[in-house]
Amino acid sequence: MRRDFGAFTETVEATAAVLALTAPERDHCGGTAWAEREALRDSGLLTLAVPAEFGGPQAPWPLIYQVIRRFAEVDSSLAHLFGFQQLQIASITLFGNPAQKCRYLGKSVAAGWFWGNATNGLDNRTSLVWREDDGGYYELNGTKSFCSGATGSDMLNVTAPSPENPAERVFFSIPTSRAGIQVHDDWDNLGQRQTDSGTVTFEQVRVERDEVLGPPGTAGTPRATLRTLVSQLILIEIYVGNAQGALLNAWKYTHEHGRPWVSSGVERAIDDPFTQQHYGDLWIALRGSIAMAEAAASRLQAAWERGDDLSTEERGAVALAVYEAKIVAARAALEITSKIFDVMGARATAAKFGFDRFWRNVRVHTLHDSLDYKLKDVGQWVLTGEVPVPSIYS
Repeated sequence: MRRDFGAFTETVEATAAVLALTAPERDHCGGTAWAEREALRDSGLLTLAVPAEFGGPQAPWPLIYQVIRRFAEVDSSLAHLFGFQQLQIASITLFGNPAQKCRYLGKSVAAGWFWGNATNGLDNRTSLVWREDDGGYYELNGTKSFCSGATGSDMLNVTAPSPENPAERVFFSIPTSRAGIQVHDDWDNLGQRQTDSGTVTFEQVRVERDEVLGPPGTAGTPRATLRTLVSQLILIEIYVGNAQGALLNAWKYTHEHGRPWVSSGVERAIDDPFTQQHYGDLWIALRGSIAMAEAAASRLQAAWERGDDLSTEERGAVALAVYEAKIVAARAALEITSKIFDVMGARATAAKFGFDRFWRNVRVHTLHDSLDYKLKDVGQWVLTGEVPVPSIYS
């Protein structure tokens, strides 16, 4: 099945084919997918979100999300790394001053930088202090967890409590190779096994004044707070991509290996009425999640194009569309990646197929932040008309 990614179609499909070739085996082994990371770099797709004025293709967000979904269909971990690369670029675009955007985004294109992150907003084990000596600089110490893409990256986006106001975060961009930074290979979770999402420690790391971006996150304008929604839609497309990949693999397995139930009265699995019913349910769930994800992506693109004219209410309306899509996509993906075994049967649970990876990936990723609170915010809006307040997860 080929998709249309416009001028990027051939490159996206060729890259997806490389990722698919060894995805089940690599998922089983875990660790870092060095060759596949380089395939992403070599594809030129890492710069999709870079604005044209800095040498990038400035692809619209709906297209970028479709590429993430395509990659997640075959390799959820590398789709995660690819998506978070676009998020780091968006962070520079939203938070950086003109000189910083020229430097970081221009070099991302010219040097093919791979970006990692150490921005977990719930992990405040880092400290940033101002040193007056040697011309003045910040010193960073501490630890950050869930640092997706940090391994093998060229640059890191990092957050730490502000020295002036610890309740606020400082957001800055530094080379991963800088003295005092250590990326640990300690990611050993149930799913998303090759996202290099372990911990990073910082020991007396120098951060220059002009490496600090701003205003970050919820302290900025409605436009600046779009970063969170960019992030949330990446998660959504990873859910949808896993669901799509699971259903496609189940379809292929049912055609090639499926058996009808002994009392079905049919000779082919595809003619078994209950198998057909299950596929109908799963297909409808997938189609619904895709429709809502694409609608939310279109709303985000429109808000992105509004720039500094974006209002708080407009931003809130986008957030609601993203929340709705995330709830539907998470539920659909958990259902589809689990229920494919109902249509494939017991033999499909053999380790050689690796079909369980789709469920494991979704199960881990849907725990990224609370779906309950997304649902609560939607319900609050239904009852009161009050839009969500921007936060590190909303």
